[in-house]
Amino acid sequence: MAVPAFSDIAKSANDLLNKDFYHLSAGTIEVKSNTPNNVAFKVTGKSSHDKATSGALEGKFTDKPNGTYHPSLTSSSSFSAPFSGHLPPGGPLPPAYCCAHRCFHGFEKTKQSTPPGYCIVHRRVHQSDKARNCRPDGSSAAGDNGTANVKPKQRISAPVRPPVETNFSLDGIMGPRIWGRPVNFSFYYSPYANHTTMLMYWRTTGLTVTQTWNTANALETKVEMADNLAKGLKAEGIFSFLPATNARGAKFNLHFKQSNFHGRAFFDLLKGPTANIDAIVGHEGFLAGASAGYDVQKAAITGYSAAVGYHAPTYSAAITATDNLSVFSASYYHKVNSQVEAGSKATWNSKSGNTVGLEVATKYRIDPVSFVKGKINDRGVAAVAYNVLLREGVTLGVGASFDTQKLDQATHKVGTSFTFES
Repeated sequence: MAVPAFSDIAKSANDLLNKDFYHLSAGTIEVKSNTPNNVAFKVTGKSSHDKATSGALEGKFTDKPNGTYHPSLTSSSSFSAPFSGHLPPGGPLPPAYCCAHRCFHGFEKTKQSTPPGYCIVHRRVHQSDKARNCRPDGSSAAGDNGTANVKPKQRISAPVRPPVETNFSLDGIMGPRIWGRPVNFSFYYSPYANHTTMLMYWRTTGLTVTQTWNTANALETKVEMADNLAKGLKAEGIFSFLPATNARGAKFNLHFKQSNFHGRAFFDLLKGPTANIDAIVGHEGFLAGASAGYDVQKAAITGYSAAVGYHAPTYSAAITATDNLSVFSASYYHKVNSQVEAGSKATWNSKSGNTVGLEVATKYRIDPVSFVKGKINDRGVAAVAYNVLLREGVTLGVGASFDTQKLDQATHKVGTSFTFES
């Protein structure tokens, strides 16, 4: 399994406990739209229970790093092999070799037939029109009258594959750069398929630009570049501007991910500057990681955390210590089957006392388009949620929370959510 980021070591349990509970906002509406040229628009509006309303408009352009293959050369030529020698007894036939016609056909017209009277046990041709049912010891099978004469010396000749008849390929030949983007070439030659192909691969940059404008009149631009400098490396630049106060922000982030390692670095260039770095390593499902923050102006470490965990295909567990190793939490997630999920989380703050907070949640998928969720904590607050896909592109979510110890008081919350996608 892929190694998650440090903050996602307990993501499965956290998503089950916190995600898709719609009572947190009185009303939420989200509209998503994608254009053919990889531009995605999203409009979000939220109304909290204290009557405050917020919204945001986001536009995101993605230049996907998939590249394009262009078949620039395809040629075919006839091919037939000379006949010399025999196939070894019991050995496999060469690809595309036709036993009946004693020649090579293309892959699209391969014939795996045998000549009339060919005995697959003795590997020779009998005189009769039909192959005899021979036993491995050479005697005829029951029901064979033995009238057919056998030519003991006659054998079918089969070719020996010449050395040139070998599939040949070259991949990853670096070519010139077009507009700063490398061009790679690949060659493939297969004599049995009578086919020679050259492919040209032009890799795009993998650039993503996201522009956000919210109701607080804050502008934010995010630029991402993935897999450009190195495989698994993503660089982000986040620039914000608040016209009302003329405040500016600039952040630079790095993500580096490999099969057994996931590291991140977050730099705030205008405040401090500060740096937050975390890393996590994994081996056969076991995970261990740590994070630390550093303020350049103060020349001091501002915080540190640590975490360990184990991830399996159907369950995961994690223990984290945050806030300078003062807040400890243990979480567990289990996917019981394709319909039922369960999870729990226990939290202890060593600075506030000996009380341990506990949350338990479950999710049940009713059918492929709807599910229900429920959770309860140690304080007696229960929450339920229901999500359904009304039609393609339209999703409805309804949620509510109840304080079971104060049912006679107005502490309950209800929320709805609509999501439109196109």
